Amino acid sequence: MMNRQDLCARFPQLSDTVYGKRLVYLDNAATSLRPTDVVQTWTQMSLHHNANLHRAVHRTAQEATAFYEQTRDAVRDFLHAGAREEIIFTSGTTAAINLLAFSIGETFIRPGDEIIVSEAEHHSNLVPWQMLCERKGAVLKRLGVDDGGRLRLEDLPALLGERTRLLCIAHISNVLGLVNPIREITDICHARQCMVLVDGAQGILHEPVDVQALDCDFYVFSGHKMFAAPGTGVLYGKRSLLERLCPWQGGGEMIASVSWEKTSYAPLPQKFEAGTQNIAGTPTLRPAIEVLESLRPTEEQAITEYLLDWFAARNDIRLFGLPDGKTAKIPLFSIAVEGAHHEDLALILDKMGVAVRSGQMCAEPLMDRFGVSGMLRASFAPYNTIEEAEIFVQSLEKAIKMLR
Repeated sequence: MMNRQDLCARFPQLSDTVYGKRLVYLDNAATSLRPTDVVQTWTQMSLHHNANLHRAVHRTAQEATAFYEQTRDAVRDFLHAGAREEIIFTSGTTAAINLLAFSIGETFIRPGDEIIVSEAEHHSNLVPWQMLCERKGAVLKRLGVDDGGRLRLEDLPALLGERTRLLCIAHISNVLGLVNPIREITDICHARQCMVLVDGAQGILHEPVDVQALDCDFYVFSGHKMFAAPGTGVLYGKRSLLERLCPWQGGGEMIASVSWEKTSYAPLPQKFEAGTQNIAGTPTLRPAIEVLESLRPTEEQAITEYLLDWFAARNDIRLFGLPDGKTAKIPLFSIAVEGAHHEDLALILDKMGVAVRSGQMCAEPLMDRFGVSGMLRASFAPYNTIEEAEIFVQSLEKAIKMLR
């Protein structure tokens, strides 16, 4: 783990102050801070390598294309994918899931088919599947969580029927912070010929990802949650499935040839990358990966254990997402405090320099499951320290006292 001086040099926002207080940024589940390496790449691409990709023969376009495609290779290696053609660039997790919801729907889903979504999903991994089911006459089924927020995996075999085509699951919940057993889930689903899509928006920052070891059919994530530029994202899909899926969007880049009678599509990965891509943003995934790998090992385990012990000692705080012997937890803590509204707590913490999230965290059905209108969430990244966890605890104690 880097010392704080080195971390601040790499992530300048860590040196900022808020209301005269040192910033303690604990809203990483929403978006991560950007390191200088990423900003420099984005600036370099914007100022010196700005040209449309793949088609032109001039030098600048060739350079831009090279940076873009080298990034694809870096992502393939990072995910341990089997081929570079399995890496599709998108604008983020939401775009990737919507792409799949359309393409899977048009290719595989018929009236009466079934799709399973877990109860702990972000709206982005629920709403597109609702829309698909409405469009195609399919049935949406729910895999529930227990009172600790852990998946009720014992219910999964009974949910899987002959017409179940897909299960959609988060690698790590953005509310509960629990690491789901993806390989166990894929084994259960594949035994019943059901595909598995993994929302890796949180997992990509906190867990080493090997898509071949997980054996998931699709894995998606956003660049902005792992230090890269906003508006960037990745869809990994098994090549055999991507080749069968119809394209989501039509236009430039995704065509092989066009006539009035028929259009033929480009091979993977261009088949799913219609239009002008994020010329400057996508290449920032490469330095983001390098920074992330350079930060390991981190203080995340120590932070998790410290805060779990602290919350366990408080009778007035309800923690959502409880690990057990089988289910691990990342340093992401969503809580409800007796006698204190989550938004009031967040506003007071902000005045103390501590940035946290309050509200429903784009997971309203999960709020309903636990009978709350919202929660307070503190989410840590690899650049956060145990000292910042202590500041959070001290600040939260003061905020609670102020509201009582």
